[in-house]
Amino acid sequence: MPLKSYGVLIARAVDTRREGATDTPHYQIHLTDDQGTNYRAAVNVLSQQQPSELLYFVADDFRHPVTDRLAGLPGGWNVLPSGSGGANLDFVRGNLFDPAAMRKLPPDLSGPDNDLADLLDHYVRRAVDDPEARLYVFGERWGPENGVRDKVFGFQPGNGVHDVHMNQGNSRRFRGDDGVWQDGGILLHFPAQERWVGIFLAFQSQSWHTDDITGHALDAVDGTRPEPGTLPVRVVAALVNPRGPAPEAETVTLINASPEAVDLTGWTVGGRQGKRAPVPTGPLAAGACLLVPLGEGAELGNKGGEINLFDPKGLKVHGVSYTAQQTGREGWSVVF
Repeated sequence: MPLKSYGVLIARAVDTRREGATDTPHYQIHLTDDQGTNYRAAVNVLSQQQPSELLYFVADDFRHPVTDRLAGLPGGWNVLPSGSGGANLDFVRGNLFDPAAMRKLPPDLSGPDNDLADLLDHYVRRAVDDPEARLYVFGERWGPENGVRDKVFGFQPGNGVHDVHMNQGNSRRFRGDDGVWQDGGILLHFPAQERWVGIFLAFQSQSWHTDDITGHALDAVDGTRPEPGTLPVRVVAALVNPRGPAPEAETVTLINASPEAVDLTGWTVGGRQGKRAPVPTGPLAAGACLLVPLGEGAELGNKGGEINLFDPKGLKVHGVSYTAQQTGREGWSVVF
């Protein structure tokens, strides 16, 4: 079953603690919200399963429509309803980053700037030093544990967020935590710089092809796990805000980046809400581009959104995201 209490904590970071590299270490963050409530964010830096090193991706200048969807949420803990309509994170469907860009890091090594704890420290300590900065920590809530003192920072009652990582496509041991639109992560907002930073973590044992309902790995039966970003056809542009009155003639542009033709029969393109438009059938020549008309029912929103490309089996091949700012000029295509 999915996480029991998924949401986002909006609070100020006031302290951090590293736990070394033994047992199941975490990078611990002490946070307080605007009402003075204390929380601890426990961020995994080592997997219990081999290979144990986590995958990470940092967007130092994070631009994605999810930041607009977070606007207006109060400080403290916010429960996020299940599904694709809100500010929920989904590494597979939300196009937060290119999974092929993720890298692995050991949890804690001697020396500077060479492990995952160092990387987290680099960004979180910046937020600790900036009284205006806020962390948006996505994951599962625990507590408040009345009468229980926090085991790391000592505040009462014990209270916090964990599962701050990808929460789908798990191996059989952790399959019960699978779900869609419930991935963890950390967004840091620095208002004075008008800047967002995104930090995303995943386990190497997790699959990037997951069921749209359960979040279970689709490739677990035969054990094959295609590397993300290795398939040849990609979304390279979209005309989201065409000139003229509605209904507008929106299009998505694909490219075949491989040296061989690819048969696109049965392929589809869809947005965040799951509605899909068929891709014109037939082969797409090597290096060629194809304009896909979206048609009624698969329209793209002008306030930001996601675009996903699916093969005939319904597996996601590629995906991109765009912000409201990128669609502001009528008639201009967004280039990815």
